[in-house]
Amino acid sequence: QVQLVESGGGLVQPGGSLRLSCPTSGTIFSKYVLGWYRQAPGMQREAVATITSGGRLTYADFVKGRFTISRDNAKNTVYLQMNSLKPEDTAVYFCNSVPPLYQWGQGTQVTVSS
Repeated sequence: QVQLVESGGGLVQPGGSLRLSCPTSGTIFSKYVLGWYRQAPGMQREAVATITSGGRLTYADFVKGRFTISRDNAKNTVYLQMNSLKPEDTAVYFCNSVPPLYQWGQGTQVTVSS
């Protein structure tokens, strides 16, 4: 059973930065497109950013220019660097394949507030 464990969230002021991490298994990492998703209270989960094994990136319009997805092949880990955070970025952030094939982890809470 693959277990996805996200980390790196926290409370940050508007304009601040956070870096999220998600270690995966080698199978997931090498075989699938990987993505970060988020779910705000009362909202549906939505895709934030994706990265292919070849390094092709896609971003949701609401994070373009502020967030950067990356991957470390040696560590089978996908990251999400979040800069210029806004209160509307407050959500629980998750990683999974694209499309999401694995059981969702607990996610990591990101709260942007002054």
